[in-house]
Parts: sequence; C-alpha cells; structure tokens
Amino acid sequence: MKPYAYLAIAAVALSACGQQAAKGGAEKAAGPSASGRDQVWAAGSSTVFPFATRVAENVARTTGGRAAKVESLGTGGGFKLFCGGTGANFPDVANASRPIKKSEYDQCAANGVTDIVEIKIGYDGIVIANAKSGPAFDFKLDQIYRGLAAELPKGAGFEKNAFKTWKEVDAGLPAQAILVYGPPPTSGTRDAFSELAMEKGARKLAELDALHGKDEDAFKAKAHTIRGDGAWVDAGENDNAIVQTLTKTPNAMGVFGYSFLENNMDSVKAAKIDGIAPTFETISNGTYPVSRSLYIYVKKANVGVTPGLREFVSAFVSDAATGKGGYLQQRGLIPLSAEDHAAQKTAATDLAAMAPPAK
Repeated sequence: MKPYAYLAIAAVALSACGQQAAKGGAEKAAGPSASGRDQVWAAGSSTVFPFATRVAENVARTTGGRAAKVESLGTGGGFKLFCGGTGANFPDVANASRPIKKSEYDQCAANGVTDIVEIKIGYDGIVIANAKSGPAFDFKLDQIYRGLAAELPKGAGFEKNAFKTWKEVDAGLPAQAILVYGPPPTSGTRDAFSELAMEKGARKLAELDALHGKDEDAFKAKAHTIRGDGAWVDAGENDNAIVQTLTKTPNAMGVFGYSFLENNMDSVKAAKIDGIAPTFETISNGTYPVSRSLYIYVKKANVGVTPGLREFVSAFVSDAATGKGGYLQQRGLIPLSAEDHAAQKTAATDLAAMAPPAK
C-alpha cells in the first residue's frame, strides 16, 4: 500500500473579509478576501484528496512556499464549506468527484461566492472490491441494485429487501453474505455510485423503468435509497480505511475510487461489472460502466490574493501532473484526452467563470 502524505497544518488567525469579483486581468486582487491566510486551502472529495495532496507537495517543493492545506471532507462537505462564504475562513478550492449541483451553486451565490472556475482534472472509476482471498465477482448492474436497494418491486408495490446473500440475488453469484462498506451520502463517490450503478441497475427492472417514465423523482428516490439494515455500512470519507477493513473482513466488499484499488492491489481485487474489469483503459474509454469525471472548483476572486493559489491551479493542469504519463497518473488518476487536457489548461489560465449548472 502506498501511504498518502498528510500535510501539517499550522494554526493561523483567520478573519472573515469581503470578496469581490475580479475584473480585468486574472491577477487583479479581489480585495482582502484571503489576506488572513498565507497558504492555499482545498477541501472536498476523498478521491481527489491524494491527487491534491501530491500537487500541493510538488508546488511547495518547487516554489519554496507553504504547502496547500488539503482536507478530505467528501464532495458534499467540501462544497458546503466552499460555498459557505468569502474570506479566509472558507476554502479557495473545492475538490469534487462530481459536478457542482445547482443547489450548491445557488448557495454559493447567496453567500457572495461568485465567479467560480470549474476545471476537470481527469477520470476515475468506482470499484466494488473485496479481499484478494475472497471469491471473484462479476456483477450485472441489476444485481448490484437488487442486492443493495432498500426496497424492491413486489406486485403492484414495493417490499423491504430481504436478500441475505449474493447467491440469493442471482444463482450465478457467490454464496457470500451481502455486506458492503461504502461512502456516506455526503461523498461524491456515493453520489456517483447511486447514479451510475444503482440508477442504471434499477432501469433494468421493468417496474422501475416504468416508474422512471411516469415520475422521475419517485424513481430516483427508490433507486438512490440504499439498505439501512446493516447490509450496507457507511464507512466514512476515508477510502483507505475501507480498503483496510476489507483485508480484515474477507467476507465483505467495499465501494471506493479506482485510485485506491490501484494503490492496494496487493491486498484487494475488484469485481467485474457487466463482464468488464476496471482498468486504466476501460475507464478512459468509457467501457467500464461506473466511470466518472473529477474536478476542482476555484474562487477566481482569490487568485492573486491567496499566496500560491495561481501556482496550485496551474500545477494541477500541467502536463507533468495531469498529462498522459504525469505523476498523478502514477497515483491512479485516469488522464483526459490530449484535446480535453489542453482545454483545461486554457481554463486554468483564463479563469473564465462557469455558467450556472442546469440541475
């Protein structure tokens, strides 16, 4: 296992100050919005955490400045803090394993956080893994849903999920108890798992596909609600902790990002989904069914105010970091295509504010 370095965080006196949008050149200061802090602060996704940490270390080493403070709070937790307000008491960067939601964007605006820059840094796959000593799994998406959904169709309605083993879900699966350690609802990994695995699996069932056509909100409520009877265990935002749990509990499975699989292949293995294993190639070309994009969101007004923020953002999209063969690829990040990577480098230079998300 490759341990991730945790950054030392010095206590600093933080003062809440006003923020105004930068006008003209990207380096124009936005007032004293981050003047109470002498380092970049990034918070959010546990999946993006090791990548952001590595960038922070590299920037500090090459510039001689303070390493960015990076916190793993989950995507939802990161956006909540990022959008909480302006000034030194709030992060400069939100790390995210899904796009920002309209509700989060609106909360930012309500608290004076405007001119947000969205930068895609690469791709990741969500894996379902177990200990190397455990049985091999090849799930179909509907089997994942039927094993983990809180309720399943029964007649004209729904009933509580009573499956105890994966073999009860489908005779072709191993006779292993359904016990899955995964991220909590605040996690972008959980959001993506719900959308990419649970929703797609639910649509394979005729009753839920029909519900989707009639009432999408009701469908999402059924598709996203995971069992609360102990078959699924919210294991916190630390994906490394889930990996460690699997090594101690070989009859369990875990849900986490591909980068954590790649860094722990000596102890855990991933299930196939629809016959496809999560690999660099299958995630980058989109054939692995549970793949997603990773992002950082930047407060444009803090660029030129928070020391090192421009350098941090530029380093994140550099060829050396997120380009093909870059040092973040060595940590499990799946790089963008050359064209998309070039576009993100332009976004980091121009710092054009994103449009409001549709939903």
